[in-house]
Amino acid sequence: MGSNEEMIQLLYGQGYADDRVAKAMEKVPRELFVPSEHARSAYSDTPLPIGFGPSIVAFMSKSLDVQEGMKILEIGSGSGYQAAILAELTGSSGAVYTVERISELIELAKANVEKAGYANVKFIEGDGTKGYVQEAPYDRIIVTAASPSIPQPLIDQLKDKGKLIIPVGSRIFQDLELVVKTRFGEETSNLMPVVFVPLIGEFGYK
Repeated sequence: MGSNEEMIQLLYGQGYADDRVAKAMEKVPRELFVPSEHARSAYSDTPLPIGFGPSIVAFMSKSLDVQEGMKILEIGSGSGYQAAILAELTGSSGAVYTVERISELIELAKANVEKAGYANVKFIEGDGTKGYVQEAPYDRIIVTAASPSIPQPLIDQLKDKGKLIIPVGSRIFQDLELVVKTRFGEETSNLMPVVFVPLIGEFGYK
């Protein structure tokens, strides 16, 4: 794939993106979020340093069903690309809070998101397995690293009828799980097998 348009057409055609996610991805230039030496691969559906391939970004965004004005919590900032997609989906009336434990990654992601023109993203340095209780509850929570189980603080910080998406499993292989919180508990569905880096923290991997 040589352009954003070609990438989006492929993701849409394969069912990874719906109309809203495709439009959001059209407005977020992925080349701003990859190292300059990988710029030529920005629109290939392959993982690049500090970021997953466009198909998993699109699929997780589609599965969350983010609507305008929502408050989103992201665990794991990466390059900032996923946060920018979420910021586009929730719009200026919404907000994205992204928690990252590595300060250098926060600075990288923050710079990338600012270059892309998004002001509704706030970066927090900390243990993502604990969420970010200061702004809870959230309409949607997305975790971009693998956990041995779903951290209870994230469930606690999710609104009723809210959705959480997270890879759960071993350090090698995981299942991407979608959790819908209800007043009777949580409904969990298994979406697909995935491979993510481990989520390090008190309620993740040590």
